[in-house]
Amino acid sequence: MERGDLTDAEWERVRPFLPVSNGRCGRWRDHRQVIDGVLHRIRTWVHWRDLPERYGPWKTVYERHRLWSADGTWEYLLQQIQAVADAAGQIDWEISVDSTAVRAHQHAAGARNHAPVAGSQGGRMQRTGGRSSPAELVRPFGGGGAPGEGLGRSRGGFTTKIHLSADGRCRPLSLLITPGQRADCTQLQAVLEKIRVPRSIGRPRHKPDTVAADKAYSNSLIRRYLRRRHIRHAIPEKSDFRAARLRKGARGGRPPRFDVERYKKRNTVERCINRLKQFRAVATRYDRRGYVYLGTATLAAVAVWLRT
Repeated sequence: MERGDLTDAEWERVRPFLPVSNGRCGRWRDHRQVIDGVLHRIRTWVHWRDLPERYGPWKTVYERHRLWSADGTWEYLLQQIQAVADAAGQIDWEISVDSTAVRAHQHAAGARNHAPVAGSQGGRMQRTGGRSSPAELVRPFGGGGAPGEGLGRSRGGFTTKIHLSADGRCRPLSLLITPGQRADCTQLQAVLEKIRVPRSIGRPRHKPDTVAADKAYSNSLIRRYLRRRHIRHAIPEKSDFRAARLRKGARGGRPPRFDVERYKKRNTVERCINRLKQFRAVATRYDRRGYVYLGTATLAAVAVWLRT
């Protein structure tokens, strides 16, 4: 076993949730060997063709990663690991939300331009049931040029932005990607609604106890959304919003409630981002397709959950 590969204990936590052969086609190549190969690639960022021989044929590793990124297998695996932790009471539901800009390498440009698939941004699609379920059947999101692949131009240049929520133990609960110039506040609702932790009895849990976010998320639409879902939050008021409210006097209403002590815990999402960016293929985007890069970030999140 090489540094960064799955340990025996980690493999036993992952193995029950992986697809199995349906008996109608050839058998899957050893899942553990392939996952170790993908983890090696996202940790070190080497070209797929330069993967060490111990991980098997590079094309098999790449195609498995592409397929499982397209059909939601990596996302399903993340949710199941979260479910086990939640059943053991190991998730702190005082979550924090933020985003991070990721510089896109020149290798990330040049994806084929085809019509985008509506309504599939970041959602889980039909998961692989066996070898006869190719990724092309589920049509992952993308196309329509760079914006459709989550690529854009911001102050940092050619970038992608990862929007995520993290629990109180610095582990990612949900992730999605947008072009780098997309405002943070436009994605908070999507990030929170993507939280889905299955439970043995009843519906999956979607609702956190509290949410902490910085001033980028301070607007009336977000506050109304959180009140409608009965989610307590710690979001500071922007100075210009406060000045406008004070100018109106009594008509300006009361200042929004703000828990200073709760806001001090917002650093958990920053530390979660730091953990994800320990993986070089997450810290810099090399994948052309948006769904493949989202799968890369999701597998990194799986590794964070397994190792914390």
